[in-house]
Amino acid sequence: MSKKEILLVVGVVAVIVFVVVMLGTIGKKTCVPANLEMWGLYDEPEVFAGFIKDFTDASKCSIKIVYKKMSADTYEQDLISAFASGKGPDIWLMHNTWLPKHKDKIKEFPQDILGFGIGNFQTIFVEVAENDLTEQGKIYALPLYIDTLALFYNKDYLNTAGIASPPDTWEQLLNEDLGKLIKKNQWGGIERAGISLGTAENINRATDILSLIMLQNGTEIIRADKKSINISGSITLDGKSYYPGKEALRFYTDFSNPAKISYTWNRQMPYSIDAFANGKSAIMLSYAYQISAIKSKSPYFRYNISPMLQLKNRSFDINYANYWAYTVSKQSKSPEMAWRFLLYLIEKENAKRYSQLAARPVAQRGLIEWQKKDNPNLAVFADQILTARSWYQIDSTKIEKYFSDAIESIVLGSATIDKAIGTLTNQINLLMK
Repeated sequence: MSKKEILLVVGVVAVIVFVVVMLGTIGKKTCVPANLEMWGLYDEPEVFAGFIKDFTDASKCSIKIVYKKMSADTYEQDLISAFASGKGPDIWLMHNTWLPKHKDKIKEFPQDILGFGIGNFQTIFVEVAENDLTEQGKIYALPLYIDTLALFYNKDYLNTAGIASPPDTWEQLLNEDLGKLIKKNQWGGIERAGISLGTAENINRATDILSLIMLQNGTEIIRADKKSINISGSITLDGKSYYPGKEALRFYTDFSNPAKISYTWNRQMPYSIDAFANGKSAIMLSYAYQISAIKSKSPYFRYNISPMLQLKNRSFDINYANYWAYTVSKQSKSPEMAWRFLLYLIEKENAKRYSQLAARPVAQRGLIEWQKKDNPNLAVFADQILTARSWYQIDSTKIEKYFSDAIESIVLGSATIDKAIGTLTNQINLLMK
């Protein structure tokens, strides 16, 4: 064999070896060790301990996941500080209103790599989650639960007042039940409120309740382009101009106005959760996460939960969502593995298990009927997630303060409805510029 022929054979063999090696490599899943830190808020480490163990045991890679329960009082600032120093968590809990404010800190879900796309998200989760946690077809967070406002009522007070079932509409509350539930002293002072409503500083989630009333009565809180707020705008109703945002604010604050028939609450009343748990209020509007708080305050308190109040002549129900969802940091060194763990958590059986361990309402369409049978205490909340809404907030912390200030300015008499709405509109629009 000539030298030229030998070189040709060697070359062919080398090419064959290269191709064989490459074919052996393609399709093999690269196993990269990962150390993940996960920040949560309200769930104890024990809730995730089993999930973490099962996930890491099943993986062929060396994976370590550490869950840390953070303080709710300082959580957002702790996150910002940690990311600023380059030491933020890989997986972190994001409020459903935070995407506009914190999107720059998120590593979006790698749909092309993990084979889970926006279509899968829409099929599994309810509409409010899609509106809050996705944008232009990109997924930014995955929810493990969705909470909604519901009506908590004192069974003994309603029974004593001859109210066979709790009100299901605002009209029934005002026209039939409220007066039967209010208890006043000989000087006309309120000893027991019919419902905790009307102020901001001593009402838990007053901003959410007012937002819900606005949405229910047709207020276009945020314009379609998401560049400005429209709570002062008008709509045409029966040929006349109607200002739903103003009327919603008036309706809400009338519950704390002594000159109104709906007067049942004031700034001297205890905080709404305490007032309800201690028998100072017959009804409150709140979330499922307050169930444990009520139990800790009054272990033997007899109360029940019913669906949120709606308008009488509505075409459809509107409820209000407040929840948290897990996302992955842009700073994470192992973002794909972090998202794989979150995908693992939303698998159907794992989502059920989480709901049972954490005692939270489900977030998935396919689990609603299961939860209604599994946990009757959460049945109301499970039913409501299909009709739940929220609205785009550029900075929810500041917006909550602006809403609160608007309510209190009316309660204190320092502003008219028109002035309060005008100030609120200007504040939020300035924020959005």
